[in-house]
Amino acid sequence: MTIAQKVAHDLLQIGAVTLRPNEPFTWASGMKSPIYCDNRLTISYPEVRNQICAGLVEIVKMRYADAEVIAGTATAGIPHAAWLADQLNLPMIYVRSKPKDHGQSKQIEGVIKPGKKVVVIDDLISTGGSVLKAVEAVKQAGAEVIGVAGIFSYELAAATTNFQKANLPLQTVTTYSTLIHVAKAEDQISDAELAILKQWRQQG
Repeated sequence: MTIAQKVAHDLLQIGAVTLRPNEPFTWASGMKSPIYCDNRLTISYPEVRNQICAGLVEIVKMRYADAEVIAGTATAGIPHAAWLADQLNLPMIYVRSKPKDHGQSKQIEGVIKPGKKVVVIDDLISTGGSVLKAVEAVKQAGAEVIGVAGIFSYELAAATTNFQKANLPLQTVTTYSTLIHVAKAEDQISDAELAILKQWRQQG
């Protein structure tokens, strides 16, 4: 079993991902979805978070070997960025969705020096909009973002388009395609439900 398959299995086992092809969820955006993902649950399971960290380490070493700083998105990306930075012995920062409205009005916490090569870590990629805002904040601080990494991607066309526009690579430990095939292999969904799940992603 690959790391991608193992993490997909883990996300299903701990209830971080729920599949409901016949009773779709309604996301905050209003979008109807047969899947709901809450990767925040992973921080409570040491074996699961260690497996995720191993996947992120592999991504950085293989795809972003020049990384000098690990950045986490607030709030869900922070713990995974911290564990990753610890494993790689690299500095870490984290990026708020917007600057604080008090104190020094910081959006970025930690030390970021101009010209440093940064990898931004998020827990979940849907359209990519929120993590790309964090990317812009890091760029405005004078650093160079060389890529984004995450735990899970819905593989929506909007994310592909947004990352292409940003001219930025994206890698995730596991993906929607991997997860639904693991769910089918483990008899958690039927052939008919798998077909619905595949169709949703193609339409997204």
